[in-house]
Amino acid sequence: MIQLLRLSVLVPALLLCTAPPASAKRKSDSDISQEVKEVRKVWQEQDDTFNSTLKKAYGYAIFPEVGKGGFIVGASHGAGEVYKKGKLIGRAKMTQTTVGAQVGGQTYAEVILFQNKKALERFKEGRFEGSAAATAVGGKKGAAAASKYKDGVLIMVLPLKGAMAEAAGGGQKFAFEPL
Repeated sequence: MIQLLRLSVLVPALLLCTAPPASAKRKSDSDISQEVKEVRKVWQEQDDTFNSTLKKAYGYAIFPEVGKGGFIVGASHGAGEVYKKGKLIGRAKMTQTTVGAQVGGQTYAEVILFQNKKALERFKEGRFEGSAAATAVGGKKGAAAASKYKDGVLIMVLPLKGAMAEAAGGGQKFAFEPL
């Protein structure tokens, strides 16, 4: 048990030491906007109901590239754009920390749809925490249209690259910045 505890402290410290500086990871708003456009196109190509599902939502947030990695302790981070009735209203950052049985690394896109004003306001005010489990996995034909909202929110992910095995718990936290 003590060795497991040591590993759970040592591995994140090693990951921090080998990670590039935070400034090297930062993307400009225009880079993120371009990535949002690209991931929307890829998502629509794989699921022809994706864009129509976005149009029906009161609002949505698109995180075009979320990086996730872990070994016992894991972390995720991504930046994206937030829309209300199809119009860009701000930017958002997502972070997640998980603890449990996990190993690997992956990159995925994430879309959070808000069914109504109340759900979007919760997100904007920082009172929203996403579940680690998505409501739907994107890239499957008709998946967006078949997905169901839970408490006014629908979360979809589109795996991009990598693989991760995990049985870990943790919630996503979001920070919204209006335009």
